[in-house]
Amino acid sequence: MALAGKHLFGSIEDQRVTFVEKKIEEARKDFLTKLLKFNNFKVIIQEEKRKNEEEPQLYTIGVTDMTFHPTIWVFERRLKTLDGKYKVNQDYWNQLSEDTKPQYWKNS
Repeated sequence: MALAGKHLFGSIEDQRVTFVEKKIEEARKDFLTKLLKFNNFKVIIQEEKRKNEEEPQLYTIGVTDMTFHPTIWVFERRLKTLDGKYKVNQDYWNQLSEDTKPQYWKNS
């Protein structure tokens, strides 16, 4: 699930959450969990049901802060990277690059 305009919220384990991403693989879940916990969010994870054992396990990840909106927080650069030195941009969030500059565009 890429960054989207809608604020998605619901429940995981009887806890109201803002959904961060749904149906993601374990590596993505681990990255987002570390990033969000580093930024002081309480993270709740739910395993998606599998049709059979051969399918990979997918996860839904949410945070208990109902004001958190991933798109807004990324584009307003309100999240810090895991080393705490830089602000998260879209490429960092999507794990496409460790480079946190430029903010939204590439200068040639």
